[in-house]
Amino acid sequence: MKAAMRALVSIVALSAAGTAWSADKKYGPGVTDTEIKLGQTVAYSGPASAFASYGRTMMGYFAMINEAGGINGRKINLISLDNAFSPPKAIEQTRKLVEGDEVLADVGTVGTTPNVAIQKYLNGAKVPHIFISAGGRRFADKKNFPWSVPMYPGFEMEGRTFGEYIMKHKPDAKIGVLYQNDDYGKDFLTGLKAELGDKNRPVAEVSYEITEPTIDSLIVRLKDAGADVVLHFSTPKFTAQGLRKIKEIGWAPLQFLVSPSNSIKAVIEPAGFENAQGVITTQFTKQAGDPAWENDPEVMEYVAFMKKWAPNDNPGDFIALSGYVIAQGIAQALKQCGDDLTRENLLKQATIMKGQRFKMMLPGITLSTTPDDYIPYESLRLAKFEGKSWKLLDATGMSASAK
Repeated sequence: MKAAMRALVSIVALSAAGTAWSADKKYGPGVTDTEIKLGQTVAYSGPASAFASYGRTMMGYFAMINEAGGINGRKINLISLDNAFSPPKAIEQTRKLVEGDEVLADVGTVGTTPNVAIQKYLNGAKVPHIFISAGGRRFADKKNFPWSVPMYPGFEMEGRTFGEYIMKHKPDAKIGVLYQNDDYGKDFLTGLKAELGDKNRPVAEVSYEITEPTIDSLIVRLKDAGADVVLHFSTPKFTAQGLRKIKEIGWAPLQFLVSPSNSIKAVIEPAGFENAQGVITTQFTKQAGDPAWENDPEVMEYVAFMKKWAPNDNPGDFIALSGYVIAQGIAQALKQCGDDLTRENLLKQATIMKGQRFKMMLPGITLSTTPDDYIPYESLRLAKFEGKSWKLLDATGMSASAK
């Protein structure tokens, strides 16, 4: 009789939550009746500290969730540690989270370099490495890394998208590429070259190390090579430097920025609005501060959220926004887990997100992950910087209404 009553209580509670349920609770490390402990690392310091707003926004999101009662009655304890964008530091901090704090999963860690560093360790320990905020192809490689699932657009897909635009609108372009000399920069370059084929090979490819203080000399090398198109496959600090240097030397190539470096607050504003006019990027979200979305309910909700839960960060910062979007994915997977909060089930829920749309995603953009295919998105939109905001482009490459 008591067992039947427990089952009935479980059914009622989980039905009210609108999630999958199990009569018997199943918990992995870091889970109790009142708490779900999760971990991540973010570059709060170091050469990629612009990513810090991502971590602060995600922490704010789960603080908001907890104030409203948590997820299925459990509060989320997200432990977000500084990795300084350093592989040794990322490994050290991740081991601390798994072996010391005993978190259920590593969720939403941001950046290619830190995620590459921790991927083998987490997969070997069978700890979910999910909702990764990095677009390298290795993060959607189910065969070799079955415990890693990304939630950021694939960098190769971004590179292909730029290549498609160039071949359509500037087929005789002389292409110059600046790329970070690691998996981050190389994946964008791989996608670009795959789309260009043998029709239009870059006239120059120059790389830099994340520890270098400046890339000014590399920009000059691209100009000297005769490039009239420049693709910045770089992180925020170096992208801002590149935009400034190009303007400084009186050069006016067509420029492309990758999505991790298209933040108005962290990149465009430091570089100077006048130095970014006409630059093209990819997008999968709406943009706070863009007049086209001024009265959009989701944008207004997001701006209000930032004011309350991340008051020291700017809603116009795309890096912060990506933390908001990815936090929603994490929360959805936890809801779907119901009372089966094991590592195995959390991984399963992270891979059945096909068709899911979260607030601030552009119309028509949804997650695509399935148990057989971890690639998170099927397409992206292009946008051009005009004035002080990004303007979405239509299929012809012209500015299009976002509505």
